[in-house]
Amino acid sequence: MELRQLGRCGFKVPALCLGTGTFGGGTEFFKAWGSSDVAGATQLVDLCLAAGLNLFDSADIYSDGLAEEILGRAIKGRRDQVILSTKGGQRAGAGPNDVGSSRQHLIAACEGSLRRLGTDTIDIYQIHAFDALTPVEETLAALDHLVQTGKIRYVGCSNFSGWHLMKSLMVSERYGLCRYVAHQAYYSLIGREYEWELMPLALDQGVGTFVWSPLGWARLTGKIRRGQPRPESSRLNSRLAAEGGPPVDDEYLYRVVDALDDVAAEIGKSVPQVALNWLLQRPTVASVIIGARDEDQLRDNLGAVGWRLTTAQVARLDAASATTPIYPYWHQWQFKERNPTPVR
Repeated sequence: MELRQLGRCGFKVPALCLGTGTFGGGTEFFKAWGSSDVAGATQLVDLCLAAGLNLFDSADIYSDGLAEEILGRAIKGRRDQVILSTKGGQRAGAGPNDVGSSRQHLIAACEGSLRRLGTDTIDIYQIHAFDALTPVEETLAALDHLVQTGKIRYVGCSNFSGWHLMKSLMVSERYGLCRYVAHQAYYSLIGREYEWELMPLALDQGVGTFVWSPLGWARLTGKIRRGQPRPESSRLNSRLAAEGGPPVDDEYLYRVVDALDDVAAEIGKSVPQVALNWLLQRPTVASVIIGARDEDQLRDNLGAVGWRLTTAQVARLDAASATTPIYPYWHQWQFKERNPTPVR
């Protein structure tokens, strides 16, 4: 498994990460993702470790904490072999302070994750969403406190806009607080908005990206094609799960899938493997988070590493998935000599 530097920090992470949204199935939303119990999750962890994938990502809201509990039990006795990443900040209770990035909630959320994971330290702790009601200084000071007390080692954020992330980095610099070394963001062949501002920012500021939903919210599994019925097992059959993901125009999706089919047939790889390998060649990507309902899916996703698409194949996929960006990016991109395309 290829190892990559996480942004500008000294920590290295594997190119692939196993997301645990499929662990537990404790709510209607997450049941559509999967429902691995402890035994099933342990098998997936075993398979990952055998392949050199030792990074596991979770969140306190995944199945109301059940995913973290199952992950903790699946790695019991081998904590020193794994890198643990989890997230906090989303609503985790009915009280007025059970949500957001305040000092009160973040410290309580982190301590709850530590208990469920059965560990003393979380390697990478991420703010799950930007909180516009809490001063950035308060959030970063709380995270810095958690680092200083040894409860977390590195900090990241998730689903921030460019100005959210840039403001946070500048506050860290001004006050000497820990800085975000990772940004967990949505990015896929059918969701390339990340390239407009967040990618140039990450390059400039040395922030590594963890890509979530790299298969476009289960649309790039190879099972959804023009003129064919959607598989019964697809999470998109759940209205709650489908509406929780990014909207994608059907014709745009089919155009991208056609290109993926062509490349996959040409090189003898599966559609998901090609889609994941494309992401692994993009600038700023530190690790791509894969999910799996079962061992077969996991084995297929693990096959996305150890080889590279050619420059011509990448260009074909780029062309099939290209869209016109919103302003001001479409205007800026007309002047490539001043705004060059990011390269890895």
